[in-house]
Amino acid sequence: MNGSQIWYIVKHSAGNCEIVPSDKVDDDNLEIIEQWGPFTSEGEAIARRVGLIRAGKCQPV
Repeated sequence: MNGSQIWYIVKHSAGNCEIVPSDKVDDDNLEIIEQWGPFTSEGEAIARRVGLIRAGKCQPV
């Protein structure tokens, strides 16, 4: 993967959140009920996901 990849956090119906690259967000196989982003790095998305878990918006995987 290259450094210019854009990342999103997506919430599934089960309540867990996953970090996915931008090309997977439009994938019809993903059932997304909420999403956050875009983030310029996977590290930033991971940090934001931790915050969402702490805030009770996402369940840990």
